Amino acid sequence: MLSGVAMLVSIAAFAQEIEVNIKDPYAMVESVANKTFARFHQDIDTIKANPDHLKVIVSDELMPYIDYKYASYKVMGTYLRQSTPEQRDRFSEAFKSYLVATYAQAFTEYTNQRVEFEPAKSFADEKMVDVNVQIIEQGRPPIKLQFRVRRLKDDTWKAFDLVAEGVSLLSSKSAEISNLIRQNGIDSVIEDLENHTSSHISLGKKDAKL
Repeated sequence: MLSGVAMLVSIAAFAQEIEVNIKDPYAMVESVANKTFARFHQDIDTIKANPDHLKVIVSDELMPYIDYKYASYKVMGTYLRQSTPEQRDRFSEAFKSYLVATYAQAFTEYTNQRVEFEPAKSFADEKMVDVNVQIIEQGRPPIKLQFRVRRLKDDTWKAFDLVAEGVSLLSSKSAEISNLIRQNGIDSVIEDLENHTSSHISLGKKDAKL
């Protein structure tokens, strides 16, 4: 049996060995997930001491494969054309930070559950692909996730939305933000997003067992 130190070294080596194939949406999602979970295990003591470290993990391992600018423009909807280039840039960066905080908080629910990825399908003629994932935990129904991934101009792929149990993060946030922009203006919404991302990640009782 591996000692604690040897296990951490093995996990770190495993994370470094995983190569991400950005030309294949199915392989990309699986590889990025595996790298992120490996990093989670590697840094578990740091997370316990400082839960905000989850934001670092998400920024390092997940965000390079998220098309946050496309997602932010989709969220702005019809208000995109009414915004200035500076406002669009500020909104995109604020939304990126919002996604980091949102995904980091979601990771506090992870307690070494099993992750199953659907078999790859042909995507040669596709511009967008949905990659289905299931989170398996003994004694509970599987949690169904869907990563929505789009082909970029250079023929690489990036994810832009996460659908959890049929609920799209992008769609739900778009409805909320459109309403707030209409009421308070885009600059106010940008400030709200920035304030949200400055909040700390909190570990629940469940995470005491991490």
